[in-house]
Amino acid sequence: MDTAFFLRWIAAVTERVRADRDHLTDLDRAIGDADHGANLDRGFTAVEEALAARPPETPSDVLTTTGTTLIRKVGGASGPLYGTLFRTLGRAVGDGPEVSQEALAEAFAQALAAVMKLGSAQEGDKTMIDALAPAVPELRTSFDAAARAALDGARATTPMRARKGRASYLGDRSIGHQDPGATSTALVIDALRAA
Repeated sequence: MDTAFFLRWIAAVTERVRADRDHLTDLDRAIGDADHGANLDRGFTAVEEALAARPPETPSDVLTTTGTTLIRKVGGASGPLYGTLFRTLGRAVGDGPEVSQEALAEAFAQALAAVMKLGSAQEGDKTMIDALAPAVPELRTSFDAAARAALDGARATTPMRARKGRASYLGDRSIGHQDPGATSTALVIDALRAA
């Protein structure tokens, strides 16, 4: 997978976030600040502009620019968490012109660990980790399998009681709502499959 592939992936994420902005915000309205979709849309629009202004030369450049831009432009916890995800991916894939599926899977494993550490979260906490953690090992098999695992993980957050983030303040009232962060993470992995 070359630089053009990673640009297609980020373009697909940007398009999906834009299309699902209201849905993500509605999910966040139930258990958060009602800004998840708007924040991610603003962030990925800024990523789109940054990548156009200074075309990246390597896959690492695409991912690092994406992460750095998200940290600068996205409010709340999403900016640091998604920024860490993409910046860690950028570092982990190295500086070469192409990335193998195996290398990308390993980079995702490192990114998962970094996001878990930053958010002090694990599977079952009703966060983006619930979609990311099951998807990561499936990346070694296929992007289709990873996308299915991420979507299943996001859906599985609905009956959970939130233990992290703003939703955790609601206690039992967080039960019955799909986590917006897990939902947007599934969207990111599905965009990878599409690319």
